[in-house]
Amino acid sequence: MADKIFIKGNEAVARGALAAGCKCFFGYPITPQNDIPEFMSKAIVDAGGEFVQAESEVAAANMLLGAGATGVRAMTSSSSPGVSLKQEAISYMAGSDIPAVVVNMNRGGPGLGDIGPAQGDYYQSTRGGGHGDYRLLVFAPATAQEAYDLTIKAFDMAFKYRNPVMILGDAILGQMKEPIEPWAPELPGDTEGGDWRLDGAKGREKRLIKSLFLEEGALAGQNQRLQAKYEAMQGEIQYEAFETEDADLIVCAYGSIGRIAKSSVRKLRQAGHKVGLFRPITLYPFPAAPLLEMAKQGKRFLTIEHNLGQMVDDVRLSVRTVADSDFFPVYPGNLPTPDEFEAPILKSLEGK
Repeated sequence: MADKIFIKGNEAVARGALAAGCKCFFGYPITPQNDIPEFMSKAIVDAGGEFVQAESEVAAANMLLGAGATGVRAMTSSSSPGVSLKQEAISYMAGSDIPAVVVNMNRGGPGLGDIGPAQGDYYQSTRGGGHGDYRLLVFAPATAQEAYDLTIKAFDMAFKYRNPVMILGDAILGQMKEPIEPWAPELPGDTEGGDWRLDGAKGREKRLIKSLFLEEGALAGQNQRLQAKYEAMQGEIQYEAFETEDADLIVCAYGSIGRIAKSSVRKLRQAGHKVGLFRPITLYPFPAAPLLEMAKQGKRFLTIEHNLGQMVDDVRLSVRTVADSDFFPVYPGNLPTPDEFEAPILKSLEGK
């Protein structure tokens, strides 16, 4: 068993990327994710890779596009306003079937907001964020260990589907310190990019990676292929179901809020209340099927988010044929505690 280390969630992401074989990192400073580029500026170079602090978030995302097109494992990280600036390039990567990993340590908004935690980027992350019809595979870790593990998985999934993958955290996850147990995955060989990567055309036919399709029917065909890819991602769904088997009320929450809500649920269970927690780990694809099965068993739902109501739409869509979901918002700018969730949970539990 590997020795445990005591680190921030941001560093866990960076170490996970290095363990996954990340060879290029492109970043630009913004709080609360600055620990990631700070750590990578030395560690990735020591590991034989390349670190670039770009002149802007836009530049960093387009550098990521270029590296991904060559079949290199590459990553960028930012926080909410910075990720907004990266959206055009992310759309180009999705439309061009280019693998990449994008990290968003969500901060409060809208606008510049503050540097504290929030979950206001759920829509942006799960609905594509940029222009056109596309989706990212989105992972939402709740612990530093999950941040490490899911970053490793993100690189594998990016190349499996040739698609950008997002790690969606927040300032709580990024800044808290806790022990993790690092591990080393089996890395792919130099031919991971296969027969599509741009590595020089000497001795072979030329290759073309693009997101522009002007020929009659070409764009429709590309979108059909992309949609089939997104449907295949259903096989990657992950979630945590805590004390849900006999629960009358299921609290739905993700990321840091899911972790806080779990403490509330645990305390209420000890007091004899039949409540459980459903925590999506993949936000896209959303784990709708297990929620619908719970709804068919007569369970009711309460969604808690650090925003004004975003994931609750997916919860309601999941159970819409047989149930609904109450909603409790934590307003961005506030930092919740488990005690604050007890009253809304009990209110929903006692409701009809």
